[in-house]
Amino acid sequence: MSTGTLRKAFAELLGTFILVFFAVGVATLSFGFGFAGRSVAAGVVATALAFGLVLLALVYVLGPISGCHVNPAVTLGAVLSGRIEPIEAVFYWVAQFVGGILGALVLWAMFKASPFYSTAHTGLGADGYGKNSLIHISWGGAFVAEVILTALFVFVVLGVTNKIANAATAGVVIGLTLTVVHLIGIPITGTSVNPARSLGPALIVGGSALSQVWLFIVAPLVGGALAAVIHWVVYPAKTIEALKETVSLDPEVTGT
Repeated sequence: MSTGTLRKAFAELLGTFILVFFAVGVATLSFGFGFAGRSVAAGVVATALAFGLVLLALVYVLGPISGCHVNPAVTLGAVLSGRIEPIEAVFYWVAQFVGGILGALVLWAMFKASPFYSTAHTGLGADGYGKNSLIHISWGGAFVAEVILTALFVFVVLGVTNKIANAATAGVVIGLTLTVVHLIGIPITGTSVNPARSLGPALIVGGSALSQVWLFIVAPLVGGALAAVIHWVVYPAKTIEALKETVSLDPEVTGT
């Protein structure tokens, strides 16, 4: 492994750790500890904003290093779109899952210091379907929801980071998209759209959360692959190159 690849992998591990620690932490405080009170809507909004704002910050901090995927589904979309090599993606995936597990583990250790915390009753922001869903959605409905939500999110990520996009606004768009995805997804499944985010909490909570985590690994990956296909249809290579040339010849852009 080269020094550059190692540096990128560490950035992905760190980013995923931060995302899980802070955003899943807010989810646990809102729904597990009940800090949102009787208002489910308040918990949904707080958690959605936590995920979106943390990712927004990470994109600007870690984006120049690794692209700030912090999500195996995004990495899969990048591989299928030809953005990174498959061997590099393997290091990304390992780093992301390790980061997600470490983030959940540290979060759990912190909450364990509270006399009000119980792994069985408070949980750790794990995703789920059936009785583990706020609307008790079936596994089939949960699968479809996760595929669609992930496909939207990854498509936006690929779109705002392609060669003709404005890199300066990418973080804002990506963060806001993740927020919107969580606003609709939390009542349905808790919102995964990120296998690394789901695996860590499920391993610690165990029980039905662990037995259901397969869906929150498989469905987001299917969504990531679907996003790459949609991106290829909407932004074929020839179109991107043509738009790049048009932009480079625009006097208002080049200043000539």
